[in-house]
Parts: sequence; C-alpha cells; structure tokens
Amino acid sequence: MFDVKSNERPSRIDRTLTLAIAGLMAIGVLFICSATTSVESNRAIPWYNLLYVRQIFWCVIGLTAAACVCLVDYHRLARWSLVIYAVMILFLVAVLIKGIGVERMGARRWIDFGFFQFQPSEFAKLAVILALAHFLSRPAEELRHPLTFIKALALFGLPFLLILPEPDLGSALIMLPIGLVMLYAAGIPVRYIGQLIGGGVLLIALIMVDILLAPAGWQIKLEDYQRRRLLVYFGLDGAAPDATAAQRAEARREMRNYSYNVEQALISVGSGGFFGKGWRQGTQSSLGYLPRAVAHNDFIFSVIAEEKGFMGSATVLALYSVVLFTGIRIAGQARDRLGKLLAAGVVALWFSHVFINIGMNIRIMPVTGVPLPLLSYGGSSVLSSLIAAGI
Repeated sequence: MFDVKSNERPSRIDRTLTLAIAGLMAIGVLFICSATTSVESNRAIPWYNLLYVRQIFWCVIGLTAAACVCLVDYHRLARWSLVIYAVMILFLVAVLIKGIGVERMGARRWIDFGFFQFQPSEFAKLAVILALAHFLSRPAEELRHPLTFIKALALFGLPFLLILPEPDLGSALIMLPIGLVMLYAAGIPVRYIGQLIGGGVLLIALIMVDILLAPAGWQIKLEDYQRRRLLVYFGLDGAAPDATAAQRAEARREMRNYSYNVEQALISVGSGGFFGKGWRQGTQSSLGYLPRAVAHNDFIFSVIAEEKGFMGSATVLALYSVVLFTGIRIAGQARDRLGKLLAAGVVALWFSHVFINIGMNIRIMPVTGVPLPLLSYGGSSVLSSLIAAGI
C-alpha cells in the first residue's frame, strides 16, 4: 500500500489502492448478505453467526493484519521468509493427516482451531511470494546459473505438490503464475522460463488428449471431480467410445447434473441486464436455482451480475483493475529488487484469482473453487488477500 518515490522520501499510504480495497470489501459484505439472508432457515440463526457478519469480522481482522504488515519494513519480512515458508509447509503436510485435517465433500483442506477453520493453502501462496522474493534478490550473475533456477522452481513446486492431493487443483495451479511472473521479474534467463512453460503446455496437452480422445492403454491420473469438471467445460458426456445408447443417455444425464452449477451461474450473469434486478431481488439465488451452498463463495460474481447487471460487474472489474495497476506501478517504483518482486508476486496472485474465478462464472474457465478476493465468503481468503495488499 505504499508509493515510494525515492529512497529519501518517507513512504505514504496509497489512497487509491486503499479506497479500491474498501470498495471491494463493502461489495463483498453486501452481496454475501443478499445471497444468504433470503434463506428461510437463516432467519433463526443469531445475528453474530450470519455469514455476512462473520465476513465483516474477518475484514476487520484482515485490515488490522494488513496495517501491521504495512508498519514492518519488507526487508525484515524477507529475513523471516524461509521460517514462514517452513511453517506453512508443515501446515500443508499436517492438513493431509487424517484426524488433523478437516474433510468436507471429499476434500481435506482445513485445520479446525475451533474459532477458525484455517486453510493453509491460502497462506502458502503468501509464503511462496515472500520466500521466492527473498531467494531471487541476489546478484544478476547468480540468477543466470541453472542451479538457481532449479532451487527457485523447488520453492513453489513443493507447495504445488502438497496442495494437489488435498485435493485442491485450483490453489495448486495458482502457484504456477506466481512463480513464472516472479522468475521473469527477477531476470531469470528467458530460455529457462520458456522450457518450464513448454513442459506445462505439454502436460496440459496430454491431459486434453486424455479427456477429449480417451485413448486406450494409457491415462493421466486425475481425481474424479477434476475429470468431471473438464468434461463439463468441454461439453462432453464422458461415455466410453463403445458405450451403448442407454449408457450414453445415462452419461449425459449425469453430466447435466454435474454442469448444473455452471449453467445456473451463466443464467444469473445473463439475466441481470444493464442495471440488474436490484439488491436482494435476484431470483436465481433467492429461489435456490443458483445453489445456496456456493452462491456466497465460488459464484458470488454471478449474484452481483444478476442483481446489479452489467454496471455492477463493470464496477467490480474496475476496482480490481485499480488494485492490479496500482500494484504494477508500485513494482515499477520499488527501491530495490526485493520490493519489485514482492509487488509482482502479489499482482500475479490477485490477477490469477480474479481471472480464474470470474472466468468460471462466465464459463471461459473450468470450475476450480478459487475464491474471488474480498468478495467470496471465507476467513482464510479474506485474511490472506488483505495481508497481500498490505505487502
């Protein structure tokens, strides 16, 4: 949140960034309220347990954490980065252990502290940014050494491999753009980055071949839910090539069930028109067509688009644009490579979340469960997003 003009002048709070973040938090609270208070059963819940009230609480805690981060020199943060990174790796390992990690809907991603369901993968992204920025803040000649590239790759590759089996493909994939952007911003030779991108493209191509053509004799191992989401994205039923007519009909029926959330989200976005139906007047969320279990988190953008239409959606995108472009400006004005890399990593983190989440709401991206920063409900997401903004 600082705009540094020179080494001599004191840092100052960037008011534009602060106002954009405040606007996003306010919109998040309003539309979490809209998406959840229309449910009849919620009217019997004490006010302090309502989801939008909890979101306000986490926003206050997150702002306090962001302010504390702002008051700490980022060089001091960097000196502790490897300790923070090691602690987050331990949490990522712990969440996979039965009895420690809390399992919901087939995924073990949380640790229950009683008052707080801690999701280590959200904070692991921040730990990777800190550790990678600290590691890459070294003389330019060292950055050209292949071993430096391999070590940097391991820094964001290890959390990637630990988050995958939770399973949480969305959070794991976020590590890749963060790592690539920071490697490029640091000055790692482009040929190394090109080889890494080439390997990633090859892996994606093999997965697409497996999904689209289903060749016999080999298969890339995917979780069932991951395979279904990709089939939904490509509009396929997943039936075997030699399936009977009855089997194909059953496969199509199952795929319609799996694609229900995405289809209802798209209807919500399209039905809002230019100005929307009005706050708390959205029929998709209030009547439950957009499933209530996901309307306030993964598909909060669809709720906003239905109730405030194109103008509401454009406002959200404008606020995110302010945050991202301010982050790019801060990276360009940073006094040293460490500051530049920290800002670049945070911009990559926010952009990836915004692009993937809004993309899955309008069906240009597969559903991955990546939250929309400060809009989606969730304590871990709000805290990590505000700490990132503080950095």
